[in-house]
Amino acid sequence: MSTPSRRRSAPALVQGLLITPVLPRPRLRRLVQLYVGLYLYGLSGALLIRSGLGATPWDVLHQGLSLQTGLSIGTWSIIVGALLMLLWLPLRQKAGLGTLSNVVVIGLSVDLSLWLLPTTDLLPLRLSLLALGVLVCAVATGCYIGVGLGPGPRDGLMTGLAGLGLSIRLARTLIEVTVALLGFLLGGTVGVGTVVFMLAIGPLAQVFLPLMRMPEAPRPPQSSDHQPS
Repeated sequence: MSTPSRRRSAPALVQGLLITPVLPRPRLRRLVQLYVGLYLYGLSGALLIRSGLGATPWDVLHQGLSLQTGLSIGTWSIIVGALLMLLWLPLRQKAGLGTLSNVVVIGLSVDLSLWLLPTTDLLPLRLSLLALGVLVCAVATGCYIGVGLGPGPRDGLMTGLAGLGLSIRLARTLIEVTVALLGFLLGGTVGVGTVVFMLAIGPLAQVFLPLMRMPEAPRPPQSSDHQPS
């Protein structure tokens, strides 16, 4: 086996698994926007949980698993995200730095934000937490998707199912209804906040995504036996 073919095999393997094996420019802005967005995403989930009016569908599942096991909601967010990435293999989805960071950072952010946020029984404050949570989630979605460093593990599951022939809307609806139902059966909170989130997050994210979108990462050059002089 020739040495050049061995050298080409490793980059080809990386390109087969990752969307962005190298962090594209502008690097600093891209990293700052990514991690601010991921922190805000975890904060938004915590705001909805603290409202007591219903969490996001995925956090309903994480909350239910937390109640059944004693592990924190953020810990279950990390575990579920990692398990979902295993489902990417047969669906042929590609990860990026944003994908891997999504798994860990959002879970840590949820736990930190839940620790910082007070609980309240006052309905006006709970409604404010609900509204703020949905708005912050829309901003966070624009931030982390806009950097172009790979979808979150839950988004990748949706696009993977869409690649099998389902529409994006149907794939997302099936996934979110399923996880919310499972979470509810485990004791998670489904309420008006869950419904508001599912109805509002799409239109709001559509507003913020163009504002946060950065230039697409350049595609890696195709390998070739002939090198130009």
